[in-house]
Amino acid sequence: MAVTEASARTVEELRDAWYQQEVGVEVRTFWSETARRFLRSKAGVGALIVVMLLVGSAILAPVLTSYDPLLGNPTERLQGLFSKGHILGTDEQGRDMLARLLYGGRLSLAAGFIPPLAATIVGTLIGTWAGFVGGVVGTVLMRTMDMLYAFPAILLAIAVGASLGPGLMNSIIAVSIVFVPPLARVAESATREVVIQEYMEAARLSGAGRFMLVRSQLLPNVLNPIIVYASGLVGVSMIIAASLSFLGLGSQPPAPEWGYMLNSLRGSIYVAPVVVALPGLFIFLTSVAFNTASDALREAMDSRLD
Repeated sequence: MAVTEASARTVEELRDAWYQQEVGVEVRTFWSETARRFLRSKAGVGALIVVMLLVGSAILAPVLTSYDPLLGNPTERLQGLFSKGHILGTDEQGRDMLARLLYGGRLSLAAGFIPPLAATIVGTLIGTWAGFVGGVVGTVLMRTMDMLYAFPAILLAIAVGASLGPGLMNSIIAVSIVFVPPLARVAESATREVVIQEYMEAARLSGAGRFMLVRSQLLPNVLNPIIVYASGLVGVSMIIAASLSFLGLGSQPPAPEWGYMLNSLRGSIYVAPVVVALPGLFIFLTSVAFNTASDALREAMDSRLD
C-alpha cells in the first residue's frame, strides 16, 4: 500500500511538472490559493498584523518593559497615562500597567488559543466517529453533545469552572469543554456530507481500508469547515476566559490576566477611568482582530468567492 501511495504521488508530481512546463501555468495547491486569496483581503491582513503584534509583544514583554508586573509602589497608585516612568499609568497597587498588560497577554492569549485547539481535536474525533462509523456509540456521543450544546456557552463555562475550582488551567479546561459540542456537530455534519460522495465509494471499491479512507479521503475534506469554525472561536474563548477571571473563577491574584485586571480595577473607575478601561480595550481589540482574520480565512477557503 505504501509503495502504491508513493507511486501515485510521484505520478501526480510529474503530471503537474509537465503541465507547468508545457502550458506555462503554475499549478497551485489548495493552501497556496487560500493564502493568495487571504492576502488580497486588506481587513484580514490588517487583523493578522494586529494578532502578530499582540503575540509578539507578549513574548517580548521582558524586552519591552523593565518593570516587574507583580511588584508595585503604594506611593504611585492610579497614576494616569504618560505619568513619570509609566506610559500607561499604574494600577490600584502602583504596578506598571504596561508591564501587566504585556505579561497578561501571555495568559489571555493562552486562554484564547488552547481551548479551541483542544476542542478541535476532541470534537473532530467525536464528530467523525459519529458520522463515519455511527452505531450506538456514535449516537450516544452526539446526543450527549446535543444536550451540552443546549446550554448557553457562558453558563456552561461558569458551571464547569465552578465545579473544577478557580485557576487559569481549570478555566481553560472549562472553556475547552464548552467548545467541544459545536465542533463535534460541525465535524459530524461535514462527515455525513463527505461519506455519500462518489469518490468515497470509488475508494471503497478500490479496496481501501477504513483507516486509509479516513486519512486520505475523509479528513482532508472535513477539516476545512472545522478549521474555519475553530478559528472564529479564539476571540470568543478569550472573552469567556476573561469573564471567568472577572468572576473569580479564572486567574487568581496577583497574576496579570486581563479579565482579572478588569475585576481588580473596577473600584477605581471614577478615579482613573482610562487606566481601568485598558484591559477591556485589549480584550476587545484582540477579539475583533481574531474574528476579522477568521472571516477573511473563511472567504479565502471558499473558492466560489474567487
